[in-house]
Amino acid sequence: MSFTHHGKVALITGAGSGIGRETALRLAAEGARIAVADISADAADETVALIRAQHGEALPLVFDVRDREAIARGVQIVVDVYGGLDYLVNNAGVVTKHSFETLTEEAWDFVVDVNLKGQFLVSQVAAPVLARSGGGAIVNLSTLEATVVVTSGTTAQPHYNASKGGVPMLTKALAVELAAQGTRVNCVAPGPIATNFFDLDAVTSEEGQAFMNQRLLIKRVGRPADIAAAVSFLLSDDASFITGIQLPVDGGWLTR
Repeated sequence: MSFTHHGKVALITGAGSGIGRETALRLAAEGARIAVADISADAADETVALIRAQHGEALPLVFDVRDREAIARGVQIVVDVYGGLDYLVNNAGVVTKHSFETLTEEAWDFVVDVNLKGQFLVSQVAAPVLARSGGGAIVNLSTLEATVVVTSGTTAQPHYNASKGGVPMLTKALAVELAAQGTRVNCVAPGPIATNFFDLDAVTSEEGQAFMNQRLLIKRVGRPADIAAAVSFLLSDDASFITGIQLPVDGGWLTR
């Protein structure tokens, strides 16, 4: 199924690769003009080139989601070029490989600030612009690890789990507060997805698939396109009566 986003303007953070890039390509193919935001200028430019190659409209933005002033400059560029903003996808995220024992304060702050504070900052800057465009929609990216700890051993990544665990509640709170301006706010919780965010070889290897098949009802690793489809739906008018939810796109992982 394809949704229509003709005439809409979308800002997507972390759109230089993985799920963010696939979401940008999907929304552009469905008619939206895309502001491709990433901390890497090269990555943002690559996504913009891909969109333009499929005859879509896009512009690159470079900012750190922890930097309010840089975010504000980026949003203003979107307004100057496209006249407003209809959608925000808070996709930017990071992880470091630390157990509780080895976790440093620096790693904690880095991951929590990007994954959770970054969504707050970008949403706070973008919300008034969304209101001026009639409200629109925000989709935040969490993970199934906002609900459960996924590990094949005895260690986890507590800072990552904590950062993503806050996203569904941030989503609910923003849904309540932004309802008056007509902005819907939802989040998508990806399951295991074949990207370079984690160790791609571990996710796609025979051993990795065997581990995941213990929980997956759909016996394959997810694709970025699976997540892009869910984001597109939640942004679309077909989801106009949906706000404040977390939608798992996880192959059934959380079912059992």
